[in-house]
Amino acid sequence: MTTDADSEINEAIDWQGQPVACESCRHRELAGEGRCKLRHACVNDRYARRVDRFFDWNREFANHYLSHPYFEVRAIAAKHADIFRLPALLNDPDEAVRWNAARRLPKRYLLNLRNDPHREVRIRVAQLIDPADLFGMMRDEDYYVRLVVARRVAPDELAAMISDDEPEVRRVVARRIDADMLWRVATDPDDGVRLEVARRLSPPELAGFYRDPDWRVRYEAASRMIPGMLQAMREDPDELVRELVLKRIDAQSVAEFEGNVVPFPSAGAPEPTREAST
Repeated sequence: MTTDADSEINEAIDWQGQPVACESCRHRELAGEGRCKLRHACVNDRYARRVDRFFDWNREFANHYLSHPYFEVRAIAAKHADIFRLPALLNDPDEAVRWNAARRLPKRYLLNLRNDPHREVRIRVAQLIDPADLFGMMRDEDYYVRLVVARRVAPDELAAMISDDEPEVRRVVARRIDADMLWRVATDPDDGVRLEVARRLSPPELAGFYRDPDWRVRYEAASRMIPGMLQAMREDPDELVRELVLKRIDAQSVAEFEGNVVPFPSAGAPEPTREAST
């Protein structure tokens, strides 16, 4: 018994909503050869899985269906057709067809889809083309496209994305941009961006964050700033930050009393936890 999910769909309906009739099908002789089957492997069925199975069994017919009026048939045929027939499909009105063609072509063809009208195509293009070819997508209208770009372009090119409208994109920028450019995002209005900056700065550079409006940023600063700067944070409004500051001050006092030197920590303190933290 067939266990495929679409076997439970007893209808055999074409893309126009009409019953599929094997008697009038141009491929009816294939049924006797076991190369098509109603409600299972049929190019005329509106269910994509059945169409896909038909072309799996009969790849040689794919070229003939690249101009079929039903987009699902064209898209699935593009997965099986001869590759030299695919460039023409990059201008197909349906995004699934364009993408199924592009994914099989050499990467240079993907460059033509960087301005594709559909976001899903542009996202996939941004994930696959060479990072050096992504510059033109830094101003894409879709934030997720820009997010993919920010994750892949060279760090020295991220300066062009510092003022991106989407905080999530700017957080990636802060995480990856060259260290000597961090000062340009240190005053970002988004708390998450400033936190990413604070995590990357050296202890002496953290002094400017002791009054940051976000407690997580102050906590990060307090965990690694040089001991001489901690006194300014003794009265921090957040309990967790004050606790960390006082603990470090006490440790420094003990070390000085014993004549020891406390090195700068090489990494931030463990991530603070609180019931309502975000």
